[in-house]
Amino acid sequence: MYFSAKNLTGGYGGPNIIEDCSFEVNQGEIVSILGPNGAGKSTAMKAMLGILNISSGEINLNHKDITNLKTQERIKSGISFVPQINNIFTELTVRENLEMGAFLLEGNIQKKINEMYQLFPMIKEKKDQFAGELSGGQRQQVAIARALMTNPKVLMLDEPTAGVSPIVMHEIFQHILNIKKQNIAVLMVEQNARQALEISDRGYILVTGKNAYEGNGNYLLNDKEIRKSFLGG
Repeated sequence: MYFSAKNLTGGYGGPNIIEDCSFEVNQGEIVSILGPNGAGKSTAMKAMLGILNISSGEINLNHKDITNLKTQERIKSGISFVPQINNIFTELTVRENLEMGAFLLEGNIQKKINEMYQLFPMIKEKKDQFAGELSGGQRQQVAIARALMTNPKVLMLDEPTAGVSPIVMHEIFQHILNIKKQNIAVLMVEQNARQALEISDRGYILVTGKNAYEGNGNYLLNDKEIRKSFLGG
């Protein structure tokens, strides 16, 4: 696998929030991390990004051990992250947000900005507008586009559809499918489990900080016990 985390255990100084959690995602693949509130989903993602120190476990990127790398070094290695909140600069224009995301690029960044305009047509239309004036779904598109400005091999998304309408959720998931076509590994934490599994190649379900179920999207969608416990019937 291109990106993997094995047997991650850690927390915030007290009891462990995650225990022996493992995840894998390859390039050109969408993998979802699902589970009830408090299951440790976002904590696991922070651990993989290096925001949270783990007491045990191993993280690999393209067969290289990055367990001891700082967050900034992981980003330089090819990982990009979109947090659930505070993920754009509201006082800057949409284009300026993209420029801020290009801090690792050398030379002229216009080509990459044009790629984002093509991938997210709304961004081109709103490029001169202050990001703080956008709707929730539009802000999320800007946040994802800004994360893509570093040319990541792995894109990590924490609740990309939180707080948006079903129509906007569908639009965001469609954008994520288009990102997958660029041979990027997409790892996302999602509360909308059923819809996330419909676009995911594989998924992991956490319960009380541990891997409870894993498998391809269709398997998890159609398993009766999983449907009853986590997908609402």
